[in-house]
Amino acid sequence: MAPLRCLLPLLPALALALGPAAAAGETRRPLALEALGEAEGLAAELWGAGLPGDLPELEPECRRLLAAFAEGSAALTDCLGSHARPVRLCQACHRHYRRLLGQYGDIARAVGNSSESHNCAKSILTSDRLQLVVTLSEFFNETWEAANCANCLKNSSEGLSNSTVEFLDLFNKSLTCFEHNLQGQTIYLSLNNYTEVCKNCNKTYTMLNDLYNHLQRMNRQGGESGHSTHLCIDVEDAMNITRKLWSRTFNCSVPCSDTVPVIAVSSFILFLPVVFYLSSFLHSKQKKRILILPKRIQSNASLVNIQEKYS
Repeated sequence: MAPLRCLLPLLPALALALGPAAAAGETRRPLALEALGEAEGLAAELWGAGLPGDLPELEPECRRLLAAFAEGSAALTDCLGSHARPVRLCQACHRHYRRLLGQYGDIARAVGNSSESHNCAKSILTSDRLQLVVTLSEFFNETWEAANCANCLKNSSEGLSNSTVEFLDLFNKSLTCFEHNLQGQTIYLSLNNYTEVCKNCNKTYTMLNDLYNHLQRMNRQGGESGHSTHLCIDVEDAMNITRKLWSRTFNCSVPCSDTVPVIAVSSFILFLPVVFYLSSFLHSKQKKRILILPKRIQSNASLVNIQEKYS
């Protein structure tokens, strides 16, 4: 808008330049372009000198901070997009995210003298309604928190936690086992027959599945990272991929280790009624009914006999 305001005083000059050309019957376009070029050059000189009332440019230190944040945002965006499928955000982009946090902190907190720092934060972060730098920073923070990446990292966020490294190592071994046992198998066997995969990779898959369940239980109690939420998206996505391959693609199954206790408890519960009725029958006595003549009847009969005897 400032260069356009600078062109306003030059409009009379443009009119005078175009006037003689029109009177002489010459072409107006070359003269108009020449006058416009001179006006643009003059406007550039005036803009570079700084017009009264115009917004001042950023200080060199503020420009450096803004350029660093823009570079960090571009690097993190490229990393997130490149590792969106399969999901590897946390393990591949945590360095970019930590660097961007530092660059945003350099803008927001004191850098250099206090007056310059205040001007940088105010000019870059809150000088306009859009607040693009703040919006970008909030977007990256929300994405990182939604992915629960803190649960894959150490407390200092300098690298992956030991449990995450162990899980990813087992995950890679499982995929390697799948690939190794699939080579040449589909040529001779049916596409739905993956017995070699199920048999040879059962141990590795079981270890991976058990470790994932252990990480879930540990995470609910506040594990290595100190966060008691879901596991990070990298681990969850890796386990989902492995389970889909194992159950849907290869149609494999893992025998449940709790089968014997479940069968024993179920059988005991079903056998309880039989035990109850059998014990009731054994402990109950079948009493026979015995007819006992009353003593009064006997005494009356004796009295009758005595009377008959004396009569």
